[in-house]
Amino acid sequence: MAISPLAGKPAPPEMLIDPARIELEYYARRPDIHDPNQLVSFGTSGHRGSPIHGTFTEAHILAVTQAICDYRESRDIDGPLYMGKDTHALSGPAQRTAIEVLAANGVETILQENDGVTPTPVISRAILVCNRDRKKHFADGIVVTPSHNPPEDGGFKYNPPNGGPADTDVTKWIQDRANELMRKNNAGVKRMPFAAAMTANTTHPQDLVLPYVNDLQHVIDMDVIRRAGIRIAVDPLGGAAGPYWEPIRAVYHVDLTVVNATVDPTFSFMSVDHDGKIRMDCSSPYAMASFVGLKDQYQIAFANDPDADRHGIVTRSSGLMNPNHYLAVAIHYLLTHRPQWSATSMIGKTLVSSSLIDRVAHELGRRLFEAPVGFKWFSPGLFDGSCCFGGEESAGASFLRKDGRVWTTDKDGLILGLLSAEITARTGRDPGEYYLDLTKRHGTPYYTRIDAPATPSQKAALKKLSADAVTATELAGEPIVAKLTRAPGNDAPIDGLKVVTQQGWFAARPSGTENIYKLYAESFKSRAHLDAILEAAQKIVTRSLQ
Repeated sequence: MAISPLAGKPAPPEMLIDPARIELEYYARRPDIHDPNQLVSFGTSGHRGSPIHGTFTEAHILAVTQAICDYRESRDIDGPLYMGKDTHALSGPAQRTAIEVLAANGVETILQENDGVTPTPVISRAILVCNRDRKKHFADGIVVTPSHNPPEDGGFKYNPPNGGPADTDVTKWIQDRANELMRKNNAGVKRMPFAAAMTANTTHPQDLVLPYVNDLQHVIDMDVIRRAGIRIAVDPLGGAAGPYWEPIRAVYHVDLTVVNATVDPTFSFMSVDHDGKIRMDCSSPYAMASFVGLKDQYQIAFANDPDADRHGIVTRSSGLMNPNHYLAVAIHYLLTHRPQWSATSMIGKTLVSSSLIDRVAHELGRRLFEAPVGFKWFSPGLFDGSCCFGGEESAGASFLRKDGRVWTTDKDGLILGLLSAEITARTGRDPGEYYLDLTKRHGTPYYTRIDAPATPSQKAALKKLSADAVTATELAGEPIVAKLTRAPGNDAPIDGLKVVTQQGWFAARPSGTENIYKLYAESFKSRAHLDAILEAAQKIVTRSLQ
């Protein structure tokens, strides 16, 4: 993977978007409905795209919002719809479009007052709290965000009444209905003017900040953070978590400093990511370069992406932590400091997350729920408490309240950041030091992910690959003990392949947008062994696809 010469450096002025132009394109651009790339593609992360490419326009949002209204009616979902947005340039225009459609359809809509922003986990929690004692009239939600994607992108996702990312049956229904509407020039979309929609008796601006902030004490030990007096630095990366940190500091009297309060839709304050793009990826050492430089000034520091469903943890001992390392630390700490959690509750991990998590779970006698990529797989378990923690290798996770009940069923970057402060306060070790202690017992994992070229036909073949197609018996000098095309936790297709040995593994998955496949690998021997796994993996994948 080639690294841009701009990686880790401040973004040059010529790289910045023109927000006014992007917004104009959003309203003016008409997608080509004969181009499949310009139709609605509504995955578990919702529909994403850019007006520049005709993939995220007003026409898309009109169709998707009407499709959501139609889906709600078809499933008798008639409670309030909680709506959030992040700080991307297109999030405001897209939310306004959606409100026009929701109000015209008579959907009771609750959103942050004063045109404020709302993180993904806040919407998830609000849905769950609203539905907690209901037998009918269930709530659901929409979040307008492309997550950590570049500034020119827009995104729009739906969370059903369980509060988590929508499952494939839901997203397919919405996608198909939205495209049906678009093919008919959105003639079936109900809409009213924005001013009328905002004053409609179904539109309710409320404060969503303080209910979330006041509830944090039930998932994080805020008292131990306050008593320890540790110095905390937070960078919201110009995102939707920004308005939450001052209330958190004031309510819980913790020593917390927001080191960058700038909100700028060009995200000009970011360091350039590995590929030469501006990307608000709080787990990327390139995007986080300027923030990592503050590590010695605070006892713990953390950041979130624009919709605050991801976390990046910076410690004095190790700088920016690898997301896999922090997940293992968080899991071990929580399982030894949450006595009210059920002893039978499982640990949820994606099959491309580090096997260090497997070793931690085994040490503590916990069952592991290994699922395909996608946080939606953990939502049911988090909802009913059978899964106490769910985490992805891409720095997204959530966990139960201290009493073992559900907190959120979507990723929550705020609590993962605050947990790093709790760990530091209670143990006297930052998460980087805690991780080193884990490696002394379980070995040091060497982990990487690379992109390898693949034709469209090879990608399609990889997605449908059978384990029998893998004829190799060894991987980098070790006997192969498992060949997986379905996840061990739920037998769901992994849309690719995972090959496992005692001291290492690799997994290959096709990209949904580019002519590449993603290759993940890990070794518990050495970096040289990791390189050998990567080399052997590419040969195995190539042979299997022939």
